[in-house]
Amino acid sequence: MDLLKNVFSLGLGAAAATKEQIEKAVDSLVKKGDISKEDSKVLIKQWVEKGEQAQKQLDESVKLKVNQAINGLNLATKEEVRELERRITILEQQNQKTQP
Repeated sequence: MDLLKNVFSLGLGAAAATKEQIEKAVDSLVKKGDISKEDSKVLIKQWVEKGEQAQKQLDESVKLKVNQAINGLNLATKEEVRELERRITILEQQNQKTQP
């Protein structure tokens, strides 16, 4: 069973495999007689969980890299833009009061 897990992890890649792909791969193993139907249910569940974990890690990694890239661009944040808009509004109001 551990050998099958390693083959799956290397061959399909836990993050890229969908549940359908996993089920097809496991069904193939059942048909060949490599594993039992009962073991296949456990294996599918484990692989799906690994895939979900890998996807979550990938999502977090991508989010971190995107945030690092954005921060490196030195762009204004939404909060900074809102504060500038507020200050402009105040200045415009003050300017209107001083004009004849």
